[in-house]
Amino acid sequence: MPTSSARAPHQGGILEGANPLVYDSKNPITIFIIQAGIIIIFCRLLHYPLSKIKQPRVIAEIIGGIVLGPSVLGRIPGFSDAIFPTASIPTLSLAANLGLVLFLFLVGLEVDLRLLLANWRVALSVGAAGMVLPFGLGCAIAYGLYHEFRDDSGLVPISFGIYMLFIGVATAITAFPVLCRILTELKLLQDHVGIVVLSAGVGNDVVGWILLALCVALVNAGSGITALYILLTSIAYILFLVYAVRPALIWVLNRTGSIQNGPTQSMVALTVLLTLASAFFTGIIGIHPIFGAFLVGLICPHDGGFAIKLTEKIEDLVTVFFLPLYFALSGLSTNIGLLDSGMTWAYVFGVIAVAFFGKLIGGTVAARLCKLVWRESFTVGVLMSCKGLVEIIVLNIGLEARILSTRTFTIFVVMALVTTFATTPLTSALYPPWYRQKLAAWKRGEIDWDGTSLIPETKPSGGDSMSAEKYDVGDIRRLLVYLRLESLPGLFTFLSLLGGDRPEGCSRVHPSKAGAGPDEHAEESVSILQKRPLQVHGLRMLELTERLSSVMKDTEIDDVSTKDPVVNSFYSFGQLNHLAVSGDVEIVPEGSYAAILAQSASQQASDMVFLPWSETGSLSETGSTTVEYSTHHRLENGPHSQFITSFLSRAPCHTAVFVNNNFGRPSRREDGSLHRTKSRLSLRSNHGHPLAPLTDRSHHVFFPFFGGLDDRTAMRFILRLARNVNVTATIVFVDVQRASGSGEAEVVQTESETSGKRGVQVSASASPETFFEQERSFFVSMKDSLTQELESRVLFDTINTSQPLNDVISRITSEVGQSVRSSGDLVVLGRSREGKVSFRAELHRVLATIGQTSHAGSDVSQSLGDVAQALMASEVKASLIVVEAKKEDIVG
Repeated sequence: MPTSSARAPHQGGILEGANPLVYDSKNPITIFIIQAGIIIIFCRLLHYPLSKIKQPRVIAEIIGGIVLGPSVLGRIPGFSDAIFPTASIPTLSLAANLGLVLFLFLVGLEVDLRLLLANWRVALSVGAAGMVLPFGLGCAIAYGLYHEFRDDSGLVPISFGIYMLFIGVATAITAFPVLCRILTELKLLQDHVGIVVLSAGVGNDVVGWILLALCVALVNAGSGITALYILLTSIAYILFLVYAVRPALIWVLNRTGSIQNGPTQSMVALTVLLTLASAFFTGIIGIHPIFGAFLVGLICPHDGGFAIKLTEKIEDLVTVFFLPLYFALSGLSTNIGLLDSGMTWAYVFGVIAVAFFGKLIGGTVAARLCKLVWRESFTVGVLMSCKGLVEIIVLNIGLEARILSTRTFTIFVVMALVTTFATTPLTSALYPPWYRQKLAAWKRGEIDWDGTSLIPETKPSGGDSMSAEKYDVGDIRRLLVYLRLESLPGLFTFLSLLGGDRPEGCSRVHPSKAGAGPDEHAEESVSILQKRPLQVHGLRMLELTERLSSVMKDTEIDDVSTKDPVVNSFYSFGQLNHLAVSGDVEIVPEGSYAAILAQSASQQASDMVFLPWSETGSLSETGSTTVEYSTHHRLENGPHSQFITSFLSRAPCHTAVFVNNNFGRPSRREDGSLHRTKSRLSLRSNHGHPLAPLTDRSHHVFFPFFGGLDDRTAMRFILRLARNVNVTATIVFVDVQRASGSGEAEVVQTESETSGKRGVQVSASASPETFFEQERSFFVSMKDSLTQELESRVLFDTINTSQPLNDVISRITSEVGQSVRSSGDLVVLGRSREGKVSFRAELHRVLATIGQTSHAGSDVSQSLGDVAQALMASEVKASLIVVEAKKEDIVG
């Protein structure tokens, strides 16, 4: 009979009284989950406030580790023994080091050697100067560190030369991954400063890892001859990877289509196995395993975006789960309490000064010699001083190799925190956006150094205010379009109207059968192309996330722009529709969308910016094809509405916001219910029936003219559209001032409440009577100036009303959406910021009539105005365009 000691272990867990905080070597997963959960949650909570001041995540992870370690929470009696018992550290360290190996592989993937080769001169000069000077200063301070702290416990007896080499590397290395992140967030990657720093950072990173590998090899070697063997073996292995493994890997990737279409699951497995095998080899020859992983990342191709797509497959697990464990372990090895003397703190400040000013002076002087201005040069020096996570990895290697004691390790961790923390605020102060714009204009010869314009004004002078206005809101030559995937069908239809009528095709003759005379058709085609086309620049903005792949896309933005399907579709459309098109992709944080769009409009000298309103209610395009389009999403459009409002407050030119409602395509079938029918087809098969081509390409435009410069700009915009033979337009002057005073509309003397909220300066000097008289005169003058061709397609009308919203909606309902075969109708509005008419009371009544609360569509009202909110809530059968004039036109 079995005794009690031979029984199976208890399986009831906490139900049988087991303590999950007690480490069990046979079941270490329980305490590991507790440790990992605490670390990840704690680091995420710390990163949230630090992200508001644009600090990289590594700062939060290092600080989190320090707080969890003996410096802070470890001082609580029993905390470390309960949460981080000594016996559990090997398991935590194993997971952390596996994550470190994979992360160094991602770092290698992020390093694009093509950038180094393309900018090798500046990379050599700035990179060398930015490494030699801090390396020399590091060697100098290493003498004092070696003799001051060599008696600390836990050190192996090493020569001063090896110690000096390690300290030199620790002070000279630059954190390339963190540097990429900072450059991306500050939008410096495409700036001259960013190109210089990135090129120098690549070379600095590679040389730093080579020197560190040499240092580790010297420490691990028992003799000089062994160190030589390790070095020669490493060189042979690098050559083997470059000339044998890389060509074979590229061949396999091409055979499987992984370069063109992204890595298959088998290729991901192959690459990870190569990484682990390489880490294993460099580990057993006496160099740290991370070097092998880094080398495999370097040899992976960047063609076709392969490196980016491979990073997307594995980065989240590494950066979210594994990497915080590693930096938390670093914090557990950091003990601020050991900095307990004046001499120790003197070395803390000395190490910080050597690491920061060595990089600053070396990088600044080298950049100045490369003909950068002083402010650019100082910015290069500050950016090169960034240490970040690479420094922590280097220090951990030194701690594991027992080159550093816990005290000196803590000194250098403090240095890494200070230099990394200071990089972003110093760069923002030295090289702000306004200075970058001024410097770019100065280099283009547009202004002198004091900011005075060198380009003569071409705006007509004279006292005729009407001629000046015609100049301000005249013909549209350059249009900037914000490209969104969900909005392409309506956008393409609208641009085809602005581009004018396409010439009819003509019969061609084979070149071998053509006569000797000139080709009349060819001459006709040339004459058509010589007409100045509308210039349209498409800007596609993708969100910059915290992922490495997002940063890599920004560093390879030219390749991303070339292969982007939306931009390529835009190019093809423009070539087929007599438009001169160009396109770019920008990868920016969502909060910077409005600023980047305004900056692009200024750089392109755009006459108008065309913005699509989100059909899903989201600013991001992720998942836009799976979200149901509805009126609710259009009205409650929070993030996108804030983006529109932010852009309108800083727009440098006219703006048109486009709310699409099946423009250029047949109406969607809204009824998704099932009906009993006799059919042999499945429900899914019914969704694929072909659509007949459009036989009626006409569009009707309705425009209620309330007065003001926004409405004047909108009227000229409509007359520009009406040049297309497929467009007819009704322009109605809504005369509120002459109507009876017993209605809902209120004529006001000062600025409206909504315009005040938007922060727009409006001229309120004119009385309502004078204002409406001016608008009537303008309306009549525009009617009288119509050409004979436009008179047949454009109707001017006037309505006197005291309930403008109700009457306008009734008129729109009777005119637009009447033909089910048309290509879609438009309602155009001015944003009407002058505030001579308040619609708020009538708007509430309209919303109540259709069963909406007074707060429904408040986002729309803030962004586009009360009239637009009423029309969208009423679900008129037409798309909507809201026009705003540029700021300088409305400032009184």
